[in-house]
Amino acid sequence: MKVFWLYAHPESRSLNGALKDEGIRTLEAAGHEVRVSDLYAMKWNPVVDADDYGHDRTERLDVARASQEAYETGRLAPDVVAEQEKIDWADAVIVQFPLWWYGMPAILKGWFDRVFVKGFGYGVQGADGRTLRYGEGRLAGKRAMVVLTAGAFEPSLGPRGINGSLESVLYPLQHGTFWYTGMSVLPPLLVPAANRVSPEQYAEAAARLRDRLDTLATTPPLAYRTQNGGDYDEDLVLLPHLAPDRTDLAIHRRS
Repeated sequence: MKVFWLYAHPESRSLNGALKDEGIRTLEAAGHEVRVSDLYAMKWNPVVDADDYGHDRTERLDVARASQEAYETGRLAPDVVAEQEKIDWADAVIVQFPLWWYGMPAILKGWFDRVFVKGFGYGVQGADGRTLRYGEGRLAGKRAMVVLTAGAFEPSLGPRGINGSLESVLYPLQHGTFWYTGMSVLPPLLVPAANRVSPEQYAEAAARLRDRLDTLATTPPLAYRTQNGGDYDEDLVLLPHLAPDRTDLAIHRRS
C-alpha cells in the first residue's frame, strides 16, 4: 500500500514523535511506501489567504469560488498542490495528533482548510448532477485512520464519560471530513493519559499501533450511512423509521 502519514506535534521527542517513528518503521518493514508531512517541521502555514488562489486583493474574496477556480486552472499555491498530490498518491491516510481542547491542533485544522478546497475535497458532482459526499466523492476508495493521544483517561472518553464519547469528539473529522470526501473511515487508535505513560504502557501502545498498521488494508471501516443510499430524506434528515426516538450521532452508522 501507499500510505500518507499526516503528523501534527511540535516536539519530535514526544510520545507522539515516538509513535510516528514506530509506525513508519512498521509500514516500511512490511513493504509499504510511505510519505510524511510533519507540519510543525515543515513550518506549515495554516491560514487561508487570497495568495493561495492568486486572487486579486482589490476584489472581494469568495473562498469557495476562488479556490475552485484556482484548483481547476492550476493556480493553487505550490505548497497546497504538493499536499494534494500526496493525498492523490495514497491508498491510505494516517492522521496523527494530540487532542487539544477537543479538537485538532490549529496547524492541522489549517491544513484541511487550505488543502481540501472546492473541487478537490468538496463541491464535487456526479454525471447526473448529484453532489457526491458522505460516502461518495473524489477521495472514495481511500482509507483513513486517526492516531491520537489524549491527556484524559480512557473511561472519561466513553459513552457516559464527562468528556463525551471518542466517536462524538472525532465526529467532525471522521464523518464531516473523511467520510464527507468519500474516504472509508477506520476505527481510531487512542493512547489515553498521554502525560502519564510508563515505559510498559508505551510498549503496549506501540504494539497496538503495529497491529493496526498490519491490518490497515483489511480492518472493516466504520459503517457510516451514505448520503445517497436511501437512508435520508431530501433535507438530509435520517428517515423516521431508522433508529427511531434517537438523536445521538451514532444513528448515522448502520447497526
